Amino acid sequence: MRSHLLKLKGLRSAVLAFMASVLAVAVVIPSLAQPGAAHFHRTPTASTSELRFVSPQWLADHLEDDNLRILDVRMNPLDYIQGHVPGAVHVADNTFRGPNGRLPIQYWDTEKLDFIFTEAGVTDDSDVVIYSDGGNLLGSTMVAYLLERSGHATAAVLDGGYPGYRDAGLPITKAFPEYEVGEFTLEDNADIRVTIDDVRGFVEAGNVTFIDPRPAALYAGEIDLFQRNGHIPGAKNIPWPTFTIGEDNLHQLKPLDDIQALLDARGITRDDTIIVTCSTGREATLQYVVLKHLLDYPNVRIYEGSWTEYSSFPDLPVSTGRDPDLA
Repeated sequence: MRSHLLKLKGLRSAVLAFMASVLAVAVVIPSLAQPGAAHFHRTPTASTSELRFVSPQWLADHLEDDNLRILDVRMNPLDYIQGHVPGAVHVADNTFRGPNGRLPIQYWDTEKLDFIFTEAGVTDDSDVVIYSDGGNLLGSTMVAYLLERSGHATAAVLDGGYPGYRDAGLPITKAFPEYEVGEFTLEDNADIRVTIDDVRGFVEAGNVTFIDPRPAALYAGEIDLFQRNGHIPGAKNIPWPTFTIGEDNLHQLKPLDDIQALLDARGITRDDTIIVTCSTGREATLQYVVLKHLLDYPNVRIYEGSWTEYSSFPDLPVSTGRDPDLA
């Protein structure tokens, strides 16, 4: 056995979320307490992945599972060094993104993603649980999304993140895990994302539902941040914190029935083709995971380039102003 420190050569630290993106999920979500949800193992078809939430107690009960790989994606490595879930490997969520030759903060190509996951000890057989803290559950859902994007079968986000696990009095360690790097076979899954060319066609045809989870002021174009400010015409502004219980604990999702009611009120149905688009493709991953994997909406994809890319094309239409349907 040999200890592997993550030395991601040539990868620069990415610029992180534009606004205070804060989410982790704190208590077990009652709506997820159903057969199958408590048991992470499923048998997905060859072309699908299963993303779920698991409770701190579930994780503590499964720490000795042979196939379990835990990823601590907190931004500051010193937080990990101070204490972490036993067996967790630290790989900060900003290591998964960087410049692509034209744009900043884009997801790395498949070769680099393959390298990161492999060096973190993820194998083809791994059941991966991801956690973060502070404002970065969006980093956890982002990494879960990237595992699905990479063709990996099973991944879960820790419900409540590191704070929920720590506050439950569950085992914490400062010891670094030792593991052998195994085989991680990355199979690029292009079906769960769309490109700028796709988006251009959708805007012209007006035949998809865009969900924009950014803060209302950013959506409205009231903040001078990008080359052009505003939103994709027709996009519905559903800020990601509306999926949580709010300032009392942005780590905790509302009951799924409440989230479903919110979507129903906004006229978003399972028959819609849904594209989630945000600032940099990170905020979008929370609503993607909830819609597709927790609420079983069948036609949900992410526009990874999001407003960073869209706003850089001067010929694409931009709308401003707040969403009148936003409560």
